[in-house]
Amino acid sequence: MSPMLPTRAADELSLADVLPSCVRSLAGEPNRLGLPRADRVLVVLVDGLGTAALRARAGHARALMAGLTKRTTLSSGFPTTTAAALASLATGTRPGEHGIVGYTALVPEAGQVVNQLSGWSEAMPPETWQRRTTVFEQLQDAGLRSSTIGPAKYADSGLTRAILRGADYIPAATIADRFAAARRLFDEGGRGLAYLYIPELDQLAHSRGWESDRWLATLELLDSEFAAFTATLGRGEGLLLTADHGVVDVPATSQILFGDDPALIEGVEHVGGDPRCVQLYLAPDAPLGAADRLAESWREREGSRAWIATREEAIEAGWFGPVDPEVAPRIGDVIVAARKLVAYYDGRNGDTTGRSMIGQHGSLTVEETQVPLLRAGAYALD
Repeated sequence: MSPMLPTRAADELSLADVLPSCVRSLAGEPNRLGLPRADRVLVVLVDGLGTAALRARAGHARALMAGLTKRTTLSSGFPTTTAAALASLATGTRPGEHGIVGYTALVPEAGQVVNQLSGWSEAMPPETWQRRTTVFEQLQDAGLRSSTIGPAKYADSGLTRAILRGADYIPAATIADRFAAARRLFDEGGRGLAYLYIPELDQLAHSRGWESDRWLATLELLDSEFAAFTATLGRGEGLLLTADHGVVDVPATSQILFGDDPALIEGVEHVGGDPRCVQLYLAPDAPLGAADRLAESWREREGSRAWIATREEAIEAGWFGPVDPEVAPRIGDVIVAARKLVAYYDGRNGDTTGRSMIGQHGSLTVEETQVPLLRAGAYALD
């Protein structure tokens, strides 16, 4: 393993600990997050709300910031991309176990790279490609209610079927509508878990940047709705608010086109991952040592701006958590994870996919990996 690679500890607190801890809380059992017993639990996932961005806009998010301390952050995991992170949240496992290892990833049986958010098909069936039982299915088996609250367009998406199976889906158009739906669920009484998804901040970060006025206005709206909802929490009602990843703004001048450099694509058959976490797949008949040579070429050119690892080095460093043998071929032979404010694009054949994005994520920087874990109601810290 390269001594320059960051490592991820097997026991670090991450998104994978959130829902299992809530389930144990419903049963009054000890859990990784130290949550006390609760009867009704709401987990709010704000797509793209990293701790660094939240702190940078502290004056516009007073309710959220009131609960943010060193004890209320955790790691999103790796890669810091929505499909992988949400699967970790929903299953309580890490990408090397549940099998969603990037924004786009190789489907070995099909011999093609497929979008892990929207590319669901017979080649990548949601019921089996995501390999683990969801926390919602576990609750269903235990006779407890679980619900997902989110935009209507995601109600029957492939990703929903892959990671949210076992939960009832409640469509709600706006952030306010979603919190209102959660309040109605709580008012029904009984024990259960609800998951509320807020994609708006991430969408605005991609299109306008997290430093934009529109992003800031939406953060203020979220803060207001969060404050109003937490004020209604009664006895036995707990709330956690977290995120799947943070975000950084990458200027167009920092986009790096690598496809025209023969040394950086030697033997590469497919390009996957994210612009800040490129995964390079070699041909199945690549000669022995090809991945090591490709990684070294990348280190010579981009080692000052990115962490470069072969698949084996990344697995040894714990980037994907424990990696099941079936999942390993889905991971790139070489991984290029940006550590400066840059983004990597293939660019061959006039490909401009994704180059209009401002806010980006996927890599191992603190800005991308550290997310809040805010607690309210029965879960509030003393």
